Amino acid sequence: MQKGTVIKSTGSWYNVQLDEPSPAGASLLRSRVAGRFRLDDKKLTNPIAVGDRVAVAIESTGDEETGAIREIEDRRNYVVRQSPRKRHALHLLASNIDQAVVIVTVIVPDLKLGFIDRFLLMTEPFNIPTTIVFNKADIYGEDELETFEVIQQIYSDIGYDVLLVSAETGQGLEEFRELLRDKRSLISGQSGVGKSTLVNAVEPELELRTGELSDYSGKGQHTTTFAELFPLSFGGEIIDTPGIKTLSFNYLKPQDVAHNFREIFALSQECRFGGSCLHRHEPGCAVIESVEEEDDRVTDLRYNSYLTILEEVEGQNYWERRKV
Repeated sequence: MQKGTVIKSTGSWYNVQLDEPSPAGASLLRSRVAGRFRLDDKKLTNPIAVGDRVAVAIESTGDEETGAIREIEDRRNYVVRQSPRKRHALHLLASNIDQAVVIVTVIVPDLKLGFIDRFLLMTEPFNIPTTIVFNKADIYGEDELETFEVIQQIYSDIGYDVLLVSAETGQGLEEFRELLRDKRSLISGQSGVGKSTLVNAVEPELELRTGELSDYSGKGQHTTTFAELFPLSFGGEIIDTPGIKTLSFNYLKPQDVAHNFREIFALSQECRFGGSCLHRHEPGCAVIESVEEEDDRVTDLRYNSYLTILEEVEGQNYWERRKV
């Protein structure tokens, strides 16, 4: 048995970077899953995530040396999402990360505010620091810059770092590089936002594959098929993930949503019903009062996003949630 780190997921096979070379001198071992692994009794489409520390048994078949993953070390944290293909299953995106970085842009493709909130709801329950990076600043006009400034204020006020960068002109790239330095970062975003181009701009040797927007839909084309971990020459690692189209939450309960919108949870202490308040129509709700009074402690944009996700989570009946 040898130990290593999973650096790439390719469906049923995983690339494991070994701590020490194999008997045949390999440092990277193509490995399969041997045994059944679960995550808190939840149904997973992939039992192992990029970033996992594993123990593998080395197997030789002819001239090929492969591995069988027998054990997974306890995870420091992980990022999970509802499977886009199997409604009742979960998909592990990454594990043992120091931070998450979500790449967005105001235009080309047009910004979907709800996506930012959904991404944050994916990382917040696991206390994973998350930075919002707006790319393509070079094509922002006056209206787009105004939109960025409004959004930056909203998220900065509740404790999230927000960067404005351009992979084309170099604006903000040094700040982006420093954000990544000496940390393991999950890099994600919707297709077409320039995620791979931005990473290539600070680490050209990676040569991540990039794609163009569809002329027909104006949406991005997927250029990353599987999650993969890459070392950075200036220190740290990134886990590059496929472009995300949608994020849903079959693994959350309504109260989880309320507790993981930062500003809403902070204000809930002032609600008549405290932590059990869902902040929709309850009497004596401090969150509703804040929205109605427009005191900016809870903004309309974030509150409406909260209500949309809450309704969606509640729409999954008891038996559907049990199937997770």
